[in-house]
Amino acid sequence: MSYISINLYRKIVNHGLSEGLSKEDLSDLPVSPEKMEQLQAVPSDQFFLTHELLDEKLGPGFAVRVGQEMKIDDYGVLGLSWRTCSWAGEIFVRSERYFKLLSDTYVFTVEDRGSLSYINLHREPHRRGVELSNEATLSATVVVLQAITETNILPVQVAFKHKAPNDLANHKKGFRCELLFEQPCYYIAYKTKDLQLRTAKADESINKFLVERVKEETEGIVADSGRFTRDVERLIKEALPSGIPSVVNIAEHMGMSNRTLTRRLAEHGVTFRDLIKKTQENIAKNLLATSNRSIAEIAFETGFSEQSSFNRAFKRWTNLNPLEYRAK
Repeated sequence: MSYISINLYRKIVNHGLSEGLSKEDLSDLPVSPEKMEQLQAVPSDQFFLTHELLDEKLGPGFAVRVGQEMKIDDYGVLGLSWRTCSWAGEIFVRSERYFKLLSDTYVFTVEDRGSLSYINLHREPHRRGVELSNEATLSATVVVLQAITETNILPVQVAFKHKAPNDLANHKKGFRCELLFEQPCYYIAYKTKDLQLRTAKADESINKFLVERVKEETEGIVADSGRFTRDVERLIKEALPSGIPSVVNIAEHMGMSNRTLTRRLAEHGVTFRDLIKKTQENIAKNLLATSNRSIAEIAFETGFSEQSSFNRAFKRWTNLNPLEYRAK
């Protein structure tokens, strides 16, 4: 049985509520808002039926409006891995391999035709709900590419296999490019140079970590406790020169909520504060023992804005001040 991530189902239901529907208006949906929290996915036919019901209730362009409201976080850890890709078009390369985290009903492929590149969406519109879902997916592509590049890049053309709706106002507003209907395939075309834009938050190290998380989730693998805590320590270490990171910041990089991160660490017998202290202490000891860097520089590397604060913390850790430790 084919499926759609509950995150995507939740998005269209919540958008219906944001456009003025009440919970009573949603009583005929196959999965109620109350039941959503208990599920990880819904059968695709229920997802498409929900699109059809909400489109009837909210009128033309609902699917395009949903797509325009999509955020990278709505795609879970896969979306977070998009944010740290090196170049914009890389998100589609990744989606070809890992989109089954969200659904097994469609895939993307990219065709480079010189100055233009065509992002093909492969999913046959065997019912109205699929047509609507495809519209939402292509609409979301526009805002996701703008979000990861932090630019206002726009497509040059978008094509749909189904017939044009009577009212195209939302399509024109959402895509702002040439609209084609009753075409051989679904695609959205961009200037190739726009898909080659560097992403705003490109980070090779964090991106590698997130791709590993995506692989684990795709394959149903749970990382062992030692690896999990080491991953957290590594992210803390990378963040410390900019100041002591918050649990919220590290959790975002790991594609989970701060509550989940805290719970996972507790299961492994440590707290986030424990790992901050352990990482700071290990960095400080290593730099004092193996480098000629000044105490002020080492304080900075371990997240302290003042050397005096670092000196006091190091004394608590080792019963020695930094100079005494270096002289040992």
